[in-house]
Amino acid sequence: MRRMLLLAGVLAVATQQSRAQAPARRPAAAPPAAAPLDSARLRGMLYWPTDPYWATRAPDTVLMDVQTNRGTITIELRRAWAPHGVDRVYNLARAGYFDDSRFYRVVDGFIAQFGLAGDPVIAERWSHQTLPPDARRASNTRGTVTLAQFKPDDRTTNVFINLRDNSRLDAMGFAPIGRVVKGMAVADRLYAGYGERPMAAANTKRVYGEANRFLDAKYPKLDRIRKVTVRTR
Repeated sequence: MRRMLLLAGVLAVATQQSRAQAPARRPAAAPPAAAPLDSARLRGMLYWPTDPYWATRAPDTVLMDVQTNRGTITIELRRAWAPHGVDRVYNLARAGYFDDSRFYRVVDGFIAQFGLAGDPVIAERWSHQTLPPDARRASNTRGTVTLAQFKPDDRTTNVFINLRDNSRLDAMGFAPIGRVVKGMAVADRLYAGYGERPMAAANTKRVYGEANRFLDAKYPKLDRIRKVTVRTR
């Protein structure tokens, strides 16, 4: 009996020493961060406008270099002015939505408008993705940039540059999202010979159904956006 008690004591001590010497368990490693989306994957996501990715919050200030066939227009987006609008344009721009598109509505001394994707499938899908209204926090003065709308809750992807002081638009709920900080002279030179005609009611179905194919065939002098590059301050 005494030998059994001594043996039990030895085993208990050995077990305690073994536990003391055992290395502490390491916490489970965190899963690796998701790889950033490359330009090709982003471009592909344009076909899926309801993906949660498109709700990514934009930085407070964003610069967009809009490279056109006439030169570069640099736009500063200000999220404090219109959060919903800036988030939308920022995410579209970095995915290449505006690349190889047209200034399809240029009215001399009024506005220069773009925002219709060159790919008709993308253009049609995004035409249904309306945004909540943004309260207007800036005026539509010359050089400001604003999302087009018929009413404040139907904005999608179409953006215009105010070529003059259009502050009369303020009362209609047009909320600027930013302003041109460089290249306003380029905006002033955009071809305005077609005026409102490309977006006439009779053209709407073909504009969204064919996009660049229709615009290039019927309105070949429209100026082009070659590429939009996004950078932060």
